[in-house]
Amino acid sequence: MTKTSITTNKLATPAGPFPAAATFQNLAFISGQVGQDPATGKLVGDSLTEQAHQALRNLFVATEAAGGNKDTIVKINCYLLTMDDFASFNEVYKTYFEPGQCPARTCVAVYQLPLGAKVEVEAIATRDTNV
Repeated sequence: MTKTSITTNKLATPAGPFPAAATFQNLAFISGQVGQDPATGKLVGDSLTEQAHQALRNLFVATEAAGGNKDTIVKINCYLLTMDDFASFNEVYKTYFEPGQCPARTCVAVYQLPLGAKVEVEAIATRDTNV
């Protein structure tokens, strides 16, 4: 049983020394994703809404690179700069998941995020796409 680091050229280069994901057995641990444009590495905009959409799209790309997909995500952690953005993030979030099918989630406010981002998301997924 070994841990495997997963990288993909479909995402911007990470802001630190970590892979897009790591897998162990049938689980995929997806590293934190911010709203970076995969082509430029720059944040997609100044608004939480723009960055949240891109961060979630990046999360799904990393999940697929690790052998899962959006539907195999079982837990998401969300980091916001302020809980004032909680409702706005929820509006974006619910466009990606069917009612009653959302993964477990924690959302907290933090002091600062990489690259000056307004939101970061990370996840745990199963690699079994037959769920």
